[in-house]
Amino acid sequence: MVGSKRIEKAGGGYRVVGELTLHGVSREVTLDAEFAGTGRDPWGNQRAGFSAKASLDRREFGLVWNAALETGGVLVGEKVEITIELEAVKKVAAASSAA
Repeated sequence: MVGSKRIEKAGGGYRVVGELTLHGVSREVTLDAEFAGTGRDPWGNQRAGFSAKASLDRREFGLVWNAALETGGVLVGEKVEITIELEAVKKVAAASSAA
């Protein structure tokens, strides 16, 4: 994703809407996201976890190459699943030095 445009509350989770560019083609994509919670790591840093998923058709991005198989199917499927597991660490403010 080039960047998120907006985050919307959706039921028990969220929707992250942004622009994804593949093969030089940009499209708006919506990811269904969940907040997994927060906690402190062994070094005292505050961390938050998130998961997000989306499904798209690769042909919408100009990715149309395929090859027929001898068994009658095709080599590459049209549906692409995107899964993101994200862990964010809260930035600690720098301590000011008094002189």
